[in-house]
Amino acid sequence: TGSSDPYCIVKIDDEAIIRTATVWKTLSPFWGEEYEVQLQPGFHSISIYVMDEDALSRDDIIGKVCITRDMLAEHPKGYSGWMSLSEVDPDEEVQGEIHLRVEVLGSPGSRRLRCSVLEAR
Repeated sequence: TGSSDPYCIVKIDDEAIIRTATVWKTLSPFWGEEYEVQLQPGFHSISIYVMDEDALSRDDIIGKVCITRDMLAEHPKGYSGWMSLSEVDPDEEVQGEIHLRVEVLGSPGSRRLRCSVLEAR
């Protein structure tokens, strides 16, 4: 139909932590949602999956971005900007990007992740 019903799932080390609201019938969703969760000291990566909700079958994965612990260490004040989506299925072509703001707060023994899922295109 030329549009999607996108939402995002945020995973920390492959464990789903957050699901945004679905934005219906658009290719340029705006979420503007901010979340704060506890981070385990040994976490490896944060993945944000952009999904297409489908009432009649399994939801489709549009693409994902992955932010590693090393990438966050390179940006001690956090990262904010557009990130290109990468494919999850190697047979699928992915186009699009997501606008995120991600920062780690607190001390090494008690760290929190603040993740703002802003918009996509």
